[in-house]
Amino acid sequence: MIEITEAYIDSIAPNAGAIKNGRDLVKKNSFPKLCRSEDGTLLFGECKGSGKDPYRCSADFVKPESPVFRCSCPSRQFPCKHNLGLLYAYAGGKPFDVEDVPEDVADKRSKIEQREEKKKEVAESTAAGGETATAKRKTNKSALVKKMAAQLEGIELLDKLVRQIVQSGFASLDAKTMKMLDDQAKQLGNYYVPGLQSAFRELLLVLESGDDQERMYTEAMDKLTLLHMLVQKSRDYIEGKRQNPEGPMDTVSPVEESIGHAWQAAELKEYGLVRSDVELLQLAFRSYGNEARGEYVDEGWWIRLDTGELHTVRTYRPYRAAKYMKEEDSCFSVVKAKELFVYPGQWTPRARWEEMTMRDTTPEDRAAVISHGKRLFAETIKAVKNELKNPLSDKRPVVLLSYAKLGVAGGRYVLEDEAGKRLTLGDIRSLSHPGMQLLPLLGEHICRDQAMLVMFEQDLLDGSLIAQPLCLVTGTETVRFIY
Repeated sequence: MIEITEAYIDSIAPNAGAIKNGRDLVKKNSFPKLCRSEDGTLLFGECKGSGKDPYRCSADFVKPESPVFRCSCPSRQFPCKHNLGLLYAYAGGKPFDVEDVPEDVADKRSKIEQREEKKKEVAESTAAGGETATAKRKTNKSALVKKMAAQLEGIELLDKLVRQIVQSGFASLDAKTMKMLDDQAKQLGNYYVPGLQSAFRELLLVLESGDDQERMYTEAMDKLTLLHMLVQKSRDYIEGKRQNPEGPMDTVSPVEESIGHAWQAAELKEYGLVRSDVELLQLAFRSYGNEARGEYVDEGWWIRLDTGELHTVRTYRPYRAAKYMKEEDSCFSVVKAKELFVYPGQWTPRARWEEMTMRDTTPEDRAAVISHGKRLFAETIKAVKNELKNPLSDKRPVVLLSYAKLGVAGGRYVLEDEAGKRLTLGDIRSLSHPGMQLLPLLGEHICRDQAMLVMFEQDLLDGSLIAQPLCLVTGTETVRFIY
């Protein structure tokens, strides 16, 4: 029998609206028929709809890590509210009659099994022939060369815009000039460099922010420095690829993603950037709008329970299509990913999975998290500062710290490690989500020998390094400051 919890259902729902609608269907007793297969791998039923005929919905868990949802309704969301209602009814203890698997579902299962069998045969024959199971993707060389030529044109356009701003100065950027720069930013979308386009738009947003001039100019200079480095790195990288189109992609630095490449699972697998059977626990989550990209960003920080590696799981939802896409949310269960795809990068590299199962978090899991925290702050701060020196690095590094004491010194909250080194805590500007006001509400038991996930930021005006708490982990609970 499959185990389905409300937390799991919430995690697979497209958005909060779908969760509410699914729950409402159960409350209104909209399911005249609720059934399950004898082995418990299939839930199916009928739900009252707007027409005279009920919608037929099913949830197929023959592969628990990759369930299949089907429904006769016209919704473009999967799972739809009828699928979610079916699952909520099951999780809530509603009676399900045991019936045979419907013929249409059995046929679809059979077709899926045939496809899986063919894939297995291909993999076995490939391995028998002395080749790797993950065959190298075939690339259209002429199309790739044309794309790289267009990318170089886009890089040159960006270089021209950056030089123009530097030569004329910030003070000369009147409304007319800003309108022209905004039009040029739109043109960058024609050159297959969406990452560079977003970086340039971030500069324009800073210049239009209306903040005090000293801070605005300081942040604008930081953005200009980043753009200058992006132009150089991108030009050199694309030129090198054009000389050798069949050469490997850069899997060490995030230059591909900085230019705008969207890594596919097959590519990450081809370059060995995949880990099998990994258990992860989410420590913090946030969702925000990125005006430069024109997208909502769902961002969570996860820790591998076996190694302590931190990963950022980030998904993008374009404003125009957001209502049709799954909206991620906070997750409080342990996720077991069948395959974890890890993107190129050094500090908390981005990751994702396609198939997973979930289980409840245990005290042993939280103890493992605490054991993986950095215990010597001096070494950690040195590593963070070195990371921030790189213009292309993550400007807001996230670190898990295991501290000896948490208290107040000089009117400010500080963490102290086992060697007596202190780290000052505070709200950082770029996160735009204050959390320090929550610390006084915590109990005394969190003041010693616990772990805290923090995000660092260097203030561009005075150079000070600030760490904002994202989450606090004890042996019995996880306290989140953002979610």
